[in-house]
Amino acid sequence: MTKGEIIDLLKEKDEAVIENLLRYADQVRKEYVGDAVHLRGLIEFSNYCRRDCLYCGLRRSNSNVVRYRMTIFEIIAAVFEAKDLGFQTIVLQSGEDPAYTIEDIYAFVRRIKSEFGFAVTLCIGERTYEDYARLKEAGVDRYLLRFETTDPLLFRKLKPDSLYVKRFQCLDWLKELGYQVGSGNMVGLPGQSLESLADDILKFKELDMDMIGLGPFISHPDTPLQGSANGTIDMVLRVTALTRIVTKNAHMPATTATGTIDPEGRQKALQCGANVLMPNLTPRKYRRHYLIYPDKICTDEDPRKCRFCVESMITGLGKTVSRDAGHSLKSSFQQRKSSS
Repeated sequence: MTKGEIIDLLKEKDEAVIENLLRYADQVRKEYVGDAVHLRGLIEFSNYCRRDCLYCGLRRSNSNVVRYRMTIFEIIAAVFEAKDLGFQTIVLQSGEDPAYTIEDIYAFVRRIKSEFGFAVTLCIGERTYEDYARLKEAGVDRYLLRFETTDPLLFRKLKPDSLYVKRFQCLDWLKELGYQVGSGNMVGLPGQSLESLADDILKFKELDMDMIGLGPFISHPDTPLQGSANGTIDMVLRVTALTRIVTKNAHMPATTATGTIDPEGRQKALQCGANVLMPNLTPRKYRRHYLIYPDKICTDEDPRKCRFCVESMITGLGKTVSRDAGHSLKSSFQQRKSSS
């Protein structure tokens, strides 16, 4: 699809045209990734962050956050629960917390890989090439690093202590080192244009991402963007559908943020291109404090109940729960894997 065609569909007012778009995206999803939905167990092990992104409730300047860091023992206990619940993949996510050294992370990843055999995804922000190489040695399979927007001016405004060029440099390093690489954007950011959203979608294709996560901007009251209009479910679903059509076989989660702005948001995303869900396994005493945005769903659910809930959601849509680790379907990843 051309940029102009994408923009036209983002602007489209005819509901019948949009329904056809979503339906077609679901057909593309079925053809390229099948009907199985992959589950990733999410463990948010620290909400400390050295960054000051304007949209994020975890930003270092937010003094209202109750900060926490999980101990290695607590992280391993959460991983035990993930194993008990039948997960094949875990996602270890945190703010950019310098308290955990690369050797700390190396140690617990090595233990997770040796004792549990999980596919491990990390989402811990920008690091050096040497750090990424060390973590790959530990056995990390995947790395998530969202760029949020391809508009360099908007990026600079929203992420004042980050460098646009560095973000994409990190994505290049991760691919070079043989990771399965994920990125994503935020839909409905203040100052975001339809043109930049179209650029985001085309950037996913250009980078040939193995995984793509997108969801709505949700205004947090303890950030400089408090009171800004939130992203809409309509636009999130359009971007999800267009991203599926353009990228074909990337893994795409139906995000918690999408379920936060619409009670049926995740189900709707799974019906227009998404094929992944990420149930939260963070201990409940910590989960309520990992709030990038407010009113986050599933902050007080028992992991077992959450697992049952998502499986019921999946089967209720006529889909199946995947029983494998859900590795990348991209031929480019297979080539990177062979060369590494």
